[in-house]
Amino acid sequence: MAAHQKPNTYAIGTQVVALTAATGPHGEELSPRGSVGVIVGQAENAPDSYHVRLTDGSIVTLSRENLAIRKHFQLESAQHEQKFAPPPDLHNFIIYRCVVGSRAFGLDTESSDHDRRGIFLPPADLHWSIFGLPEQIETHETQECYWELEKFLLLALKANPNVLECLYTPSVELATPLAQELLDMRSIFLSQLIYQTYNGYVMSQFKKLHQDLRNKGAIRWKHAMHLIRLLLSGITILGEGFVPLRIEEHRDRLLEIRNGNIPWEEIDEWRLRLHKEFDAAFASTKLPEYPGYERANAFLLKARHSMVNAKP
Repeated sequence: MAAHQKPNTYAIGTQVVALTAATGPHGEELSPRGSVGVIVGQAENAPDSYHVRLTDGSIVTLSRENLAIRKHFQLESAQHEQKFAPPPDLHNFIIYRCVVGSRAFGLDTESSDHDRRGIFLPPADLHWSIFGLPEQIETHETQECYWELEKFLLLALKANPNVLECLYTPSVELATPLAQELLDMRSIFLSQLIYQTYNGYVMSQFKKLHQDLRNKGAIRWKHAMHLIRLLLSGITILGEGFVPLRIEEHRDRLLEIRNGNIPWEEIDEWRLRLHKEFDAAFASTKLPEYPGYERANAFLLKARHSMVNAKP
């Protein structure tokens, strides 16, 4: 849980810090702000308030919003201070933006979102700050997600499908010279790790689809379509050395899956056949065993150095 997020409830025995003074019925101070105590119960007539036993054995009642888990207190204090000097909008440091998802795959409908993904590269001062940086920034309303450069590179090195598709989508909306350099070296991220990553993800997700079918009597057809598409993509990557965004040969059948027009048993049989094709592609692939860690690291260092004198 992030330091600034409060749990819905506090368990009995949780050590907490009072963020405000506790007062009695006549306004008298029972304990000062910053007191340390242990949750001993929830207030009977106030579900968002708790009884807290202090170090002297006395018990006070405080609302949830006026309590902090003790081990998170220091971080919450730092974030409180940061409110007075909020960091700049990290969207100003986006170096790469592209469109992925159904529209990039050629599997979109009129109602499909424009799923935008990309990379941001913040100034060095923000990295050096005690307040730190998020690994990604998301805007759910517009279906946008941007990874900090280091996080993006690590995901690409692990053969994360979403990140690899960002590097190979033809729908690029923004690419700075530095981002273009990354695109020019994108093949370093293609390795035999794709076999394990793609296979593992599809297997775990198909298991969940099986459970949904058994427990709910229905599945997310769109999700099933994308899992089949992922296997088809993986076979091409191992065999031909690039990430295909569009699977034109199978487009109509994939759309039939999304529309729920193909029986589940037939989809699962296709999936199992694709796993065998994936096995064969892995056995004969010319991709290296591991991605280009050294080149990725050199690129990250170069990018970091370029932002040493940049202003937040």
